[in-house]
Amino acid sequence: MADNNLRIVVEKNPSESKLSELNIKCWPKWGCSPGKYQLKFDAEETCYLLKGKVRVYPKGSTEFVEFGAGDLVTIPKGLSCTWDVSVAVDKHYKFESSSPPPSSS
Repeated sequence: MADNNLRIVVEKNPSESKLSELNIKCWPKWGCSPGKYQLKFDAEETCYLLKGKVRVYPKGSTEFVEFGAGDLVTIPKGLSCTWDVSVAVDKHYKFESSSPPPSSS
């Protein structure tokens, strides 16, 4: 059974001012080639797709969420899903951490 609390939020074509407010260009980058990937999100991820096209199938669901280049996407912590990448992805991403980062002492 799908957990409906774990919703992926897609914002189509966010404004330049929002992107610059989020400081997206300073976020790390990640990419992948077309294919299917099993992913589990241990932290909430916000990402901005520079290119690509993805259908995300939450585990236990036949429904999918589709997003691509120009979309700002928030993926909830705890989501297990399959990414079906039809066009190679290039994205900036940031993980939200509810706990402070590990300190080195």
